Amino acid sequence: MGRLIVVEGLDGSGKATLTAALVSALAARGAQIATLAFPRYDDDVHAELARDALYGRLGDLRDSVHGMATLFALDRRAAAPSLRGLLDDHDVVLVDRYVASNAAYSAARLGQDAAGEVVCWVRELEIRRFGIPVPDHQLLLATPRSVAADRARARAAADPGRERDAYESDDSLQERTDAVYRALAASSWLSPWTVLEGDADAAVLAAALLP
Repeated sequence: MGRLIVVEGLDGSGKATLTAALVSALAARGAQIATLAFPRYDDDVHAELARDALYGRLGDLRDSVHGMATLFALDRRAAAPSLRGLLDDHDVVLVDRYVASNAAYSAARLGQDAAGEVVCWVRELEIRRFGIPVPDHQLLLATPRSVAADRARARAAADPGRERDAYESDDSLQERTDAVYRALAASSWLSPWTVLEGDADAAVLAAALLP
């Protein structure tokens, strides 16, 4: 059984960049690696509906914190059999965003902290009810919020078809989400975490992540 490693962080924090660097570093150590990213907007109807809601195409659905969280959770539930298969066949499965993302954004939207009701609710729904695989380790890219916001804006400007969604364009929400993420990491929510405050050395990180 492989190790499930999750990369978390704000929009624009550099998750895709770190994931690519880790793939190279882990492969250099002889590990078999697979990657997966959530939400799977182009592969799952629940994620597709969530995207539509984030761009205001489904009425007031995006106003429902629990409704949006359920759509994101159903995306992972649908992916769970494939994820288990990847874990059976690989040493490491790297996932860009996972259950903690749902918990952090939901708590931030409701003005709750990491000990709030909705974080418990997300864990109950995804881990206990849906049986989503539990991470072995989670990495938090604690990129300064202003830097992450600048990157997200630049990414949207460079791609005319990639306008920022309702979550990405809400700076206050991003700030609150960052605080919840840090508290989840501090409490070792679901697994041990490593908080990366600056540029990460992928080779060193890969060595630490392999058993």
